[in-house]
Amino acid sequence: MRLVRGPGVRERRRHRLRAALDRGAGLSPTDGDTGAATSEAPRTAVVVVNWERADLTTAAVRAVLAEGTADEVVVVDNGSSDDSVAVLRRALPGATVIAREHNGGFAAGANAGIRHAHADVVVLLNNDAVPAPGFVRALRDHLTRAAPEVAAVTGRIVLAGRWTGLPAGVVPAPDQRVLRDHGGRAWTPSADGEVRLNSTGVLVDRDGNGMDRDWFAPVDRVAGVDVFGFSGGASALRRSALDDVGLLDESLFMYYEDTELAWRLRRRGWRVEHASDAVVEHDHSASSGVQSDLFVFRNARNRMVVALWHAPWGTVLRASARTLFRGLRGLGAGSTRREARLVLAAFGDVARTLPVHLARRRRESQRASVPRRRVDPGA
Repeated sequence: MRLVRGPGVRERRRHRLRAALDRGAGLSPTDGDTGAATSEAPRTAVVVVNWERADLTTAAVRAVLAEGTADEVVVVDNGSSDDSVAVLRRALPGATVIAREHNGGFAAGANAGIRHAHADVVVLLNNDAVPAPGFVRALRDHLTRAAPEVAAVTGRIVLAGRWTGLPAGVVPAPDQRVLRDHGGRAWTPSADGEVRLNSTGVLVDRDGNGMDRDWFAPVDRVAGVDVFGFSGGASALRRSALDDVGLLDESLFMYYEDTELAWRLRRRGWRVEHASDAVVEHDHSASSGVQSDLFVFRNARNRMVVALWHAPWGTVLRASARTLFRGLRGLGAGSTRREARLVLAAFGDVARTLPVHLARRRRESQRASVPRRRVDPGA
């Protein structure tokens, strides 16, 4: 059950967002052009995908509509089996609501919205993220001022709530919500904890793991403008770049679709930048959950698939070996057996369809203008 927030709680949340926006505005590590956008701002559309969480989507879209920057707001219901479409159309008269018959995953939903939008700049926003005032304008203006080879601008995503790191050796309670940072430290929600970052862009390590840059870093961390990839949950894309490389890959269903598109953009000579003043507060994995079967299987499968399509062979081999080892090791304990079977199922799925993925790798090489060795996904 989702609690209904009273006006006092909503006001405190708006205050946190405003404070995060103010911190982000002063975090640029360069002294680049910070002037106003051109008088003729590009037409901008915001796309939000919903699946059976009309409450989250309504909050996110109302914040976008209240800002008033977007020329068009498109909400795509991704085949919800509940009354989401009726609720959204009633609650959001200022947005266009598209109803898809089936749930094709985030990529299919986002692509439907992108195709519907008549805009030069398309902003993607997760339905479980609430944008701070000026979010859309900050992304649009950054992309407008950026060099023409900048294909995407990724925002500053702040984790909702406050978090406290658990001391080493402390075992969380079975029903305790826990997230882990890149170093493996466990964090849990706490009223007297700290505000932490979710993402300032996307990186890929030597093992093919896609990860949020600055995951669980202090909220005032200064992030570089240049970054490998964008987060599909809070970013702006240049339409001309999408016309060049194509939309999100719908075969991935969900997870790694933004990372895969970033690879295509990079190998065609496009760049991605971070806008520290485009802030959203994100209720991490409120829609799907970080330990759901869907997450475990798709995350393991898509990591290997994207590496096969785009990464150097060393990364492909490490990603495959670590996935297989993780699955086999997990079979030894009852507490990890379910996850291990899902990971091994993902490995088997990729192995069975290997010729298809190798053919895709060849096609990507033929289309690319930048060699793999010249792309640094960890920067």
